[in-house]
Amino acid sequence: MVSYKSLGLVNSKELFKKAVAGGYAIPAFNFNNMEQMQAIIQACVEEKSPVILQVSSGARKYANQTLIRYMAQGAVEYAKELGYNIPIVLHLDHGDSFELCKSCIEFGFSSVMIDGSHLPYDENVALTKKVVEYAHQHDVTVEGELGVLAGVEDEVSAETHTYTRPEEVEDFVSKTGVDSLAISIGTSHGAYKFKPGQKPEIRLDILHEIEKRIPGFPIVLHGSSSVPQDIVAEINKYGGALKDSIGIPEEQLREASKSAVCKINIDSDGRLAMTAAIRKVFVEKPEEFDPRKYLGPARDKLKELYKHKVEYVLGSNGKA
Repeated sequence: MVSYKSLGLVNSKELFKKAVAGGYAIPAFNFNNMEQMQAIIQACVEEKSPVILQVSSGARKYANQTLIRYMAQGAVEYAKELGYNIPIVLHLDHGDSFELCKSCIEFGFSSVMIDGSHLPYDENVALTKKVVEYAHQHDVTVEGELGVLAGVEDEVSAETHTYTRPEEVEDFVSKTGVDSLAISIGTSHGAYKFKPGQKPEIRLDILHEIEKRIPGFPIVLHGSSSVPQDIVAEINKYGGALKDSIGIPEEQLREASKSAVCKINIDSDGRLAMTAAIRKVFVEKPEEFDPRKYLGPARDKLKELYKHKVEYVLGSNGKA
């Protein structure tokens, strides 16, 4: 058993309290490799923002659970080397079983999500409660979910939205003991969220109704990439074949982050930024074969994207 505290990590409890009170959201950025981790830490140190390093089940399999543990510990030391000791959470994104959550806790995760949103309500409650009871023994925070997001990302997929029902949230939170709640109010997983002509819209009315029922309780938004059109155009300019798609407008996310939404998940935008940078190198320098010469620019582009998100979308700059 590895305690996250021995790795220099923190859980999300105090961070969320401050975020709810301060009207901003903590960035939750997914990573699978070293360059992504470097970009996240560089951006958040420069912006003096707390950060949640997110690892999906697929990323954990890809990178290896032992390497993830040491990369998280390295991230803490790396931030200090860069000159600012920002609070860092290591979080399991979309855990789908008690066994996976337990394993992550044993390998040093400071926060886990148990996603039982696809289950019947009572089964979701029972599974979430089981994870909470184990996690809290180790001072690890737990995120649950009510409602289903459409879209595809890693091993999570659904055809259509099922909006969170505000009348269920009080019962769910009290029965499970979760520390935060992911809700479905119109965000969507993956890069292909909405077709041009559709109007992407976060259901702020549902969010505000939930806030009334569980005032001050930390709310989480998944699937909150904005699919920047300039980055999509750059990918296609350099040989990509991305279909037309639009994401969640950043001004809507900024509005949501001023409420009880204190964690916003962003993954696809980062993937798009890195892909654009790599494709550009491959086209402009076809003779290049050193991975550092294309992963380096990809890391730099990702860092700039995340600095923008921290300052202009989440409002967490200066809050570390």
